[in-house]
Amino acid sequence: MDGVIFKDINFWVELHKKYGTIEKGLKLNKKYLHTDYNRLVKEVVINLWKGKSAKPYHDLINSLEYLPGVKETMEYVKKKNYITAIISASSIEAARKVQKEFGIDHIYANELVIKNGKISGEFIWPIGAGKEKKAKIIRDLCSDLNIPLKEVIYIGDSDTDLEAFKEVGLSIAFNSNSEALKKAATHTINSNNISHIIKYIP
Repeated sequence: MDGVIFKDINFWVELHKKYGTIEKGLKLNKKYLHTDYNRLVKEVVINLWKGKSAKPYHDLINSLEYLPGVKETMEYVKKKNYITAIISASSIEAARKVQKEFGIDHIYANELVIKNGKISGEFIWPIGAGKEKKAKIIRDLCSDLNIPLKEVIYIGDSDTDLEAFKEVGLSIAFNSNSEALKKAATHTINSNNISHIIKYIP
């Protein structure tokens, strides 16, 4: 979602900036993001953010800007009657924003729990940092909907999408800096206009 639907930001990094915890946050990301996500959650959500006002979080959600071509692409996909899903390590609230505006069928993302206008210290992370968790969600969703994996089109932009690319029939590396992802992709698009994927959607 970040960098594919919304302009190229990392939601949680931007939230660190909002809360003045960016220096500590980047160090913790480097140390734990892909090795001990549970520890990362504890260090950030509980030790850095718990009890802080949720206003900066909501302000960030409201400030997210769509990439060029999102509306056109969503309309095209809906016209083709495709089932749509967002699988993202970003915020569930950001995913809900897209779902509400464009009618996304299924959304999976991480949730920073807000209670009484403050960050509660709870974090629900079905996606974690992505990778195998994204691939598993695709497998489970396709199983539930009785859709063959070879019929899935997956658009991603980072190394955390690599495992998902291996599961699907058609993969598109969109505006990606990851050489590994581009190598694994069925198609590569070097543009920030998401509507350029339309020519690859049958």
